[in-house]
Amino acid sequence: MDWFFTEHAGNAGDTHIITGEDAVHITKSLRMSVGEIITLCDKQRNEHLCRIEKIDRDTVTVRIVTKEECSHEPSINLTLYFALTKGDKPETVIQKCIELGVTEIVPVLTDRCVSRPDAKSAEKKLKRYQKIALQAAMQSRRGIVPEIKPLAELKDAAKDCGKYDKTILFYEGGGQSIRDIITETDRNIAVWIGPEGGFEEREVEILCKNGAVTATLGKRILRAETAPIAAAAAIMFHTGNMEL
Repeated sequence: MDWFFTEHAGNAGDTHIITGEDAVHITKSLRMSVGEIITLCDKQRNEHLCRIEKIDRDTVTVRIVTKEECSHEPSINLTLYFALTKGDKPETVIQKCIELGVTEIVPVLTDRCVSRPDAKSAEKKLKRYQKIALQAAMQSRRGIVPEIKPLAELKDAAKDCGKYDKTILFYEGGGQSIRDIITETDRNIAVWIGPEGGFEEREVEILCKNGAVTATLGKRILRAETAPIAAAAAIMFHTGNMEL
């Protein structure tokens, strides 16, 4: 069933008008017709089963049949802090991690980051990243559209470590297994992933002083764009949010 996001949908029995790109997608790309069913999500973890009642040139009118809490969201809130990689690699990281269930993503500048965009370029990239986040959330049928935060310096972002139940620093220098770090009561978790050249030792010290715990993803060294995806998948599996 096709999945769309909206700011406010209403309750069962209400009508809702879809406009803009979504209306075009429904009518032109999907070629849907009156009577067909779509799902609207209000970005607040509520999904609305809707029946198309009317199709005009630029709008689609639907009636809400049912409203219920979205069952696709994980039981934890997972925030990803990842060192900005070069090229279009951040787009892949954002797309795949949101599909896996990450709640929020914070791109970070570290000492060894090759990509160092100026303010104008960073703003342009952020808009692109948020669009990718929306598309990934629609594709994976999320109950929210995860937010992509503006690019931050490590020393500033490190101050956030204490606000999570656990902050996990995946470090090529080794650390604990996530099964020994995450407990059943942990609901707000942050993970940190370094750039192509890894973290500087002083950066590891800064993060650990702010409450991060070093962890490992195994004996193999993963690429900077692979590690966030592997970490998200491992944590989702460990916390019961993926099934095999």
